[in-house]
Amino acid sequence: MKNYIFGYARVSTEAQNLDRQLDALRKYGVDVIYNEKMTGTKRDRPELTKLLDRISEGDTVVIESLSRLGRSTKDLIELTELFKCKGVRLVSLKESIDTDSSTGKLLFTLMSAIAQFERDVIADRTREGLRSARSRGRRGGRPKANAEAVKKAVKLYNTQQYTIKEIEELTGIKKSTLYRNL
Repeated sequence: MKNYIFGYARVSTEAQNLDRQLDALRKYGVDVIYNEKMTGTKRDRPELTKLLDRISEGDTVVIESLSRLGRSTKDLIELTELFKCKGVRLVSLKESIDTDSSTGKLLFTLMSAIAQFERDVIADRTREGLRSARSRGRRGGRPKANAEAVKKAVKLYNTQQYTIKEIEELTGIKKSTLYRNL
């Protein structure tokens, strides 16, 4: 199976021009270029999503600059981790980063370590917050449904005169709660 070299270019507004990035990607020799004109702060970037869906082990993704790929440091780390997991080489022309090089491998390793550290810190904070809440008598999870409303919903259901939607509207009890209590 052929390994592809994909290019990704992005500018933040329709008024901006992609030519400089596209020229650099073509000069590198990419097979397919995905490009879009939208802010990097948007989570949903359709062309980037298409690229991520298409890449596979052994492929290369070339970008003009790291800033064109990630919305934030966190986003950039997540994307580089995804490339690493898929066995995809990343090349950033402006920063002279190539994950096939020793320096590029080091960068990938550092970014993966930072991402893992961030996940661990979030998990630690979550556990600390839960312990703190429990010490104050609070419990986590969803609030329990009103027992009387559940009984009423079950009775209405058993009459076979109401649809589930009508029972939900009459009692405020959701379908999943009703079925769980039948």
